[in-house]
Order: sequence, then structure tokens, then C-alpha cells
Amino acid sequence: MANTGLNQGQMVTTSSQSVVNIKQLPIILLRQRYLILGISCGVMLVAGLIAAINKPIYESNMQVLVSSNFNEGVSSDKKQEKTASKFTDPAPQVTDYTIQMKLMLSSKLIGKAVDLLRPTYPNITLENIYPDKDKTQDVPLTITQLNWGARGNRLASQILEIAFKNQDPVKAQRVLQALQKVYQDYNKEQQKERLNKGLAFVNARLPEIKQKVIQSQNKLEEFRKKHNLLDPHVQSKILLESLADIQKNLQTTSAQLQNVQAQYSNLKQKMASSSQNALISSGLAQSSRYQTLLNEIQKTELVLAQEQKRYTDASPKIQSLKQQYQSQLALLQQETKRFSEEKVVNLGSLEKPLSTTGQMLGVDAKLMEEIIQVQTKALGLIANEKSLIESEQKLRAELSKYPSLMAEYNRLLAEVETHRKTLEQLLQEQQLLGMKIAQGGFDWQVLDEPTPGTEIRNSRLLLLLGGVIAGLILGILTALIREKFYPVIYSAQELQKLTNIRLLGIVPKLRIGGIKKRIPSLTLNGRRNSVPLVLETNTKLPYHETLEIIYQNLQILKHPFPLKSLMLTSTLAGEGKTTLVLGFAASAAHMHQRVLVIDANLRRPSLHKILDLSNDWGLSLLLVDETNTHISDYIQPIHPSIDILTAGPLAEDAVKLLSSGRMSELIEFFEQTYDLVLIDAPAILGMVDASIIAPLCNGIVIVGRIGQVRQNELLQARDILGKLNLIGIIANDVK
Repeated sequence: MANTGLNQGQMVTTSSQSVVNIKQLPIILLRQRYLILGISCGVMLVAGLIAAINKPIYESNMQVLVSSNFNEGVSSDKKQEKTASKFTDPAPQVTDYTIQMKLMLSSKLIGKAVDLLRPTYPNITLENIYPDKDKTQDVPLTITQLNWGARGNRLASQILEIAFKNQDPVKAQRVLQALQKVYQDYNKEQQKERLNKGLAFVNARLPEIKQKVIQSQNKLEEFRKKHNLLDPHVQSKILLESLADIQKNLQTTSAQLQNVQAQYSNLKQKMASSSQNALISSGLAQSSRYQTLLNEIQKTELVLAQEQKRYTDASPKIQSLKQQYQSQLALLQQETKRFSEEKVVNLGSLEKPLSTTGQMLGVDAKLMEEIIQVQTKALGLIANEKSLIESEQKLRAELSKYPSLMAEYNRLLAEVETHRKTLEQLLQEQQLLGMKIAQGGFDWQVLDEPTPGTEIRNSRLLLLLGGVIAGLILGILTALIREKFYPVIYSAQELQKLTNIRLLGIVPKLRIGGIKKRIPSLTLNGRRNSVPLVLETNTKLPYHETLEIIYQNLQILKHPFPLKSLMLTSTLAGEGKTTLVLGFAASAAHMHQRVLVIDANLRRPSLHKILDLSNDWGLSLLLVDETNTHISDYIQPIHPSIDILTAGPLAEDAVKLLSSGRMSELIEFFEQTYDLVLIDAPAILGMVDASIIAPLCNGIVIVGRIGQVRQNELLQARDILGKLNLIGIIANDVK
């Protein structure tokens, strides 16, 4: 069947909010008033009991001046100036008062005080004076450091105030007196013992650290000898600077070489245009003297380029090489000029005038000289470039070794520095501890003797007032948390708005009353029941006008098809569906319809208990019985128009029985026999029984008890039954 309860195309909205609405706060508090009142009363009761057993607290105080004969935590070369007066100077000395206070609160010292107090107070223990810090109780013994100066410019003084709280003022004073004696007797001995232990530890560690220093220094020295390096970082920096200079010179040489090659090409073109120049060039190329001079000039240039890498221009060796180069160049020019003049004489038989020929020979000699100079310069630049490239390759190869060398050097150097620093610290500590032992410990002077305790706290009224406030706050917070994390529906409108299911009606709280009456037994399919013709029963049927209205609405909703079978269920147990089933049965009987009420809760049946009926036979046995002959034996009448089919004995497998074909056959049979079959199904959540029965009925109604049904559970039930023939929802127990 189609679902007539859900409005098609509507989106489901939820009324739960992430934050409690402030406007709803009075309503929430009114709704949860009993919870708030109960929690408040409980807290106030506890506070009252605590106040009743709580006694006034008395506190006794004494002040102790702690002055040091040495400066802890300060190196020996930093001396602190002594003050003229220990009492008037507010400037604190460098003393670790935290350690002193921990020492005074140690269980060893307090235990000695307990031993002194035990003759007077036999039951006193260490916990009575200074309990375990993990406990939440107030600590009776406290030690604080007093401050001097005005507010905002306060300085810590050398005075420690010791306070002890107890319910007995005399006991508070005697505890401080015992502590005073223990502190004065034990302090110097404890201090000296601690310093001796520290000195022994330092002396034991010194030989080991010295040996480590020597070993690390030897390793570093071996590294330097092996690689012939003092510091790889400095050497790598020098090599990098040399590499940068070589790269810069290489770029300059390459640029000069390109320029010289361009000049050489230009001169060759000019030389090629003159046949005489070609002849001279050919002659010069065949001249052994010329070639010898040219080779000498090239060698000189090569040596000069190599030596310039090692020496400056002002070096005598560089000056000598330059003079040698100029002399060789002058000889080469003379050889070229002589060779050119010989060629001029040989060309005397030419038809051109001698003056013209001489002029031409002069130009060719100048070109030849320029070509020689350019060629010589090019050869020198090529040799210089080659030398620079070789030097660059050597430097790069050498630099590639330095990362591993620097890593090893850093490791060895760090090891040396660490051991040296440790050794220095141990030596300083040895010297400092020795001075402390020679000078002595702390000087303790009691400035203010312990006095009988004075009352500092009587918190009975405060406890009562705090109990009232805390109880109210705790109750309100509990109510808000319950509203937040356990959202319950409190109105029929909220019920309908949350689920978007048709609200069939609002039912107040119903009561089941008993009326004894004599009624005739009923017939079933023309056969009279096996019970006596007249029986006396205790009829317990709830009745209210709203039930008849809801039943009439159900009939209208199912029109034109008659509502033959109706299943009532709820989200969880205890929402009143069984009472409403009986109420619907009474309403249908009032409209002259014959009704059969079936208790389908095979796991936890309750209908027979409400009606005081026998449950020795019922639905569980009827599902096993395969015949319809004796169905009337399982049915018990409670009213002329109302019959009851109880759940019967508990079944071992309720799911198997309800999901069998026999269940469907019985419902069809009862629909043909009765005008209305009402099924009291179990809750839909937690069990599958109701989900199995639901498809077998003409209609399904969800019962929700206002103030009990929860939003998320109701939405789960709606999602389960939404695709079935769900008609609507009833708001039960509406005030």
C-alpha cells in the first residue's frame, strides 16, 4: 500500500539545535524543574553535612632568615658584594630559595619533626603535617618567600615564612617548634653531604673527560697532517677566490683572442689584394731566419704568460722577459724590412716607376709587420687560454675533495670543543664546590618564634551559601546538558514538525479502570466459544473522546477502503501504545464493531497482565498450530464486542514465528472475521519484530509519549516505517 501518512515532496526538518536558544531557557528550566530541584537539594545536603563536621582552622607562623655564605649558581670570578645589614637591605642575594623550600618540605625532615611530636601526640603522622601532593585536600604546612617594596616594584627577600594550620591552636604552635629544631640541626649537615657528593662525582668524571680531550685533539692533529691542512674552510675559500680570478682572466683572454682573430682576418684580406705582399709573405715563409725569430718570440710570449700568473708586473723576472720580447720583436721587424728591400731591388726591371714601386713596397712592409704582431699576439693568447683552462680544471678537481674534508674536520673540531667545554665546566664546578665546602652551608636565623594559632577560617556559612549556589548551577547545567544531548519532544506541534508525519490526534494521560460485569460469550464464525455462556470478567478499557475522534479520522483516511487491521508501535517501550490499543478497541466497540486485539509482543507480553487474563495459550502457540479449526480456543473475550488474543508462552525464536506464512494467514483470517484487528506490536527500535509485522497490516500508527520520546529515536522509527503503510502519529500523555 502507498504511504498515506507522509507528505510527498516535503523535506524533513529537525528541531534540534546546536545551541540552546536563550528564549527557550525559561521553558527548559520549567520543564526540568524537578531535576534541578533534586540536584540542588542533593548538593545543599552534602554542603550542610560538610559544614556540620567542619571546624574552625587556626594558623601559627614563624619567620626564618636564610642567608648564604656563598653564591650558588654564580661562577667564581663574579663576586657578589656583601650587604651592610641582612635585615634592612631588601636586595636578594643569589640564592636558590626554591631548593631550600623543597628541602624544608621533604618527608625526611618532616618525619624527624613527627618523631619529636609523637610523645605529645601519639597518633600524629607525616600525612597530618604535609600530605601527598596528589591529594586534593588543603595542605596544612606552607612555606612562602616574603617580598619587600611597594606594589609594582616588589623584590624577593631572604625571609621565609612557615605557616601551619590545624583545628587545635596549641598543636599548630608545637608543630612549628618541632620543625624549627629539625631545620636548625639538620640543614648544615644536609648541605655539606650534598656538596660532598657533587664533588665526588666531579672528581670521578675529570680523568675520563681529560682522556677524551686528548684523544679528540690527537685525531684532529692526525687529520691536519694527513691532508696537509690547518683549516679546510680557509683553504677552500682561498681556492674559490683563485678559481674566480682564473675564470675572470679566462673570460678576458677569450674576448681578446676573438678581437685578435678579427684583426688577423682583416689584415689577411688586405694582404691578399697585393701580389707583392703575397710574394713577400711567401718569401718570409721560406726564410729560415724569419721562422726562427718567430718561434723564439712565441716561446717568449708563452713563458711570459705563465710567469705572470705567479709574479706581478714589477717582478725582475717579468721585466727581463718583456725586454727579451721587445728585442726579439725588433730583430723580426729588421728581418722583414731587409727582406722587403731585397724584393724591391729584384723588381727594378718592372715597367712601373721606381718611386711607385717603392711606395707599394712600403705599404706591404707595414701590413706584414701588423700581421706578424697580430699572429704573435694570437699565439700568446691561445697559449694563455690553454694554461688558464688547465689551471681551472685542477682547481675544480681539488675543490671536489673539500666537502668531505670539511665535514670530517667539523666533526673532529666539534668533538674537541665539546670535550674541552665539559672539562672546563667540571674544573670550575670542582673549584666552586671546594669553596662551598670550605665556607660552610646556609646560615639560618629564626626571626619570629612560633606563636599559638589564630583563627583564620570559619567556612560553615560559606559552605552553605556555596552549596546553594553550586546546587542551583549544577542543576541548571545538568538540565541544559540533558536538553542538548538527549533532546526530548515536549509538544505535539514539535512532534509533527520534526517528523512531517500526519498528527492523528492528541491524547491525554489515560487510566485503565475496572468494572465487573456479566456478559454472554461471543460466537466466532457461527460457533460458540468453549467458555461458559455467561462469564464474569474484570473489564479494563480506557476511554476518552479524543480516541473516538482519532479512530474516526483513521476510517476517513482509509476511505473508500475499510481499515481492517491496524498496528500500533512506538520508538521504545513504555510510551503507552498498549493502553491506546485498548482505547481504540473500546472506541470501535462503541461504534458497534467487533474487534480483535492481538498482543504481538512475543518477547515481553503485557496485555494479559493488564487485563488479568491467562497467557497459557495465545499467538505463539497459534502460529505453531497449522489448522484454523481451534482458533476460537486461543481467543479470550473481555467485552461483548472485544476479543483478546494474548501473546502466549515465550517463544524460543520469535522472529521465525512472526516471519512465517502462518502469521500472514492468521491476519487475513481475522480481517475476514472481525470488523477491526488491532495489533499491539513491540517497539520498532531494538528489535525487528515490528518491522516484520508492519507489511501485513492495512495501517501503522506510531505512538509517542510527550516528554519521553526522543527526537533521534523518533526519526529512526519514521525512516524504518516510512516506506510502509504508515498512516500517522499520535501524541500521547499530553498535559
